[in-house]
Amino acid sequence: MHISAKADYATRALLELACEPARPLTCEAIASAQQIPFRFLKSVVSELRKAGLVRSQRGCEGGYWLGRPAGEITLLDVARAVDGELITLRGESLAGLGYPGPAAGLPGVWRQVEAGAAAVLGGVTLASLLPAAAAERLDRKGAA
Repeated sequence: MHISAKADYATRALLELACEPARPLTCEAIASAQQIPFRFLKSVVSELRKAGLVRSQRGCEGGYWLGRPAGEITLLDVARAVDGELITLRGESLAGLGYPGPAAGLPGVWRQVEAGAAAVLGGVTLASLLPAAAAERLDRKGAA
């Protein structure tokens, strides 16, 4: 299995945003905090914005915020936003995959791997990954 740099960087960027829900963060600040190449992060954040996982505001007071609460964004959401298909075989979807003869059962195994990965990633939210102090800030913000 392969976890793309895009999915890793996107998740790390979203976690930075989740830690600071009250104020916008710039791509420069996120890139610096997470040691992510700035130019690459800009394109990743653009994809996250298109998927509704971040929202943005231009100007001197601008930057990025989470598009939804951290408890509602799963790692599966992130991976699909930046990579599309969760698992591919030679760049192709597993949906129509079929083999002849003794290998006929193999596509079913690959689809089970994909379903298992989706179950794991779909069960992990950004909020569940945050350090305790950040999670407490989110809880206080939600209670206000």
